[in-house]
Amino acid sequence: MAVREVVFLRIFLVRHGETAWNAKLRFQGHVDVPLSGRGREQARALAVRLEKENFAAAYASDLGRAVETAGILTVPHNLAVQQLTGLREINFGAWEGLTAEQIRARYDKEIRQWWDKPLQTRIPGGETLSEVAARVTAEIRRIVENRPGEQVLVVCHGGPIRTIVASILGMDLNQYWRLRLDNACLSIIDFPAWDRGMLTLFNDCSHLAGGE
Repeated sequence: MAVREVVFLRIFLVRHGETAWNAKLRFQGHVDVPLSGRGREQARALAVRLEKENFAAAYASDLGRAVETAGILTVPHNLAVQQLTGLREINFGAWEGLTAEQIRARYDKEIRQWWDKPLQTRIPGGETLSEVAARVTAEIRRIVENRPGEQVLVVCHGGPIRTIVASILGMDLNQYWRLRLDNACLSIIDFPAWDRGMLTLFNDCSHLAGGE
């Protein structure tokens, strides 16, 4: 009896390059902070690594740091970047631009609740993680269902990528912060079907100087 070939979608999932706020450990969500010089260098290094891949499409969050990273990555592939609002980082509301220490000083009760139960806790002026998970999952599912058997590039943010990975691994999303993600890192997920996602690479930075 012939063995049936499994046809799957492969998503190359990239976190955007570094910004000035990343370097200063400031909470960065919907505020549109551009890439730093170092962030652009990181994106160019990853572009070299991925230049021989065959991508059928490229998607990015519509925030500038993701769009610019994706634009650098797609130069060798002559692909237009499709911008998806649903792939945005979590809206940190009143916490945008603040460090963890500043947030603890001003919103101690709220940030304690958020670290414990981010799915249910609304950031002042922002989102709950459950809202982020719903919009990010909807976008990724559409990609998976519309592009079977292809390779695609998706550039977005730490929060959405953690949410995607935690979901396919069956993790408690309240623990999603345990997944480390560095700027310009590469993760790969194979999808034989939407509910059969397999993580094959995670937070790989080997293309960066020193594997940072």
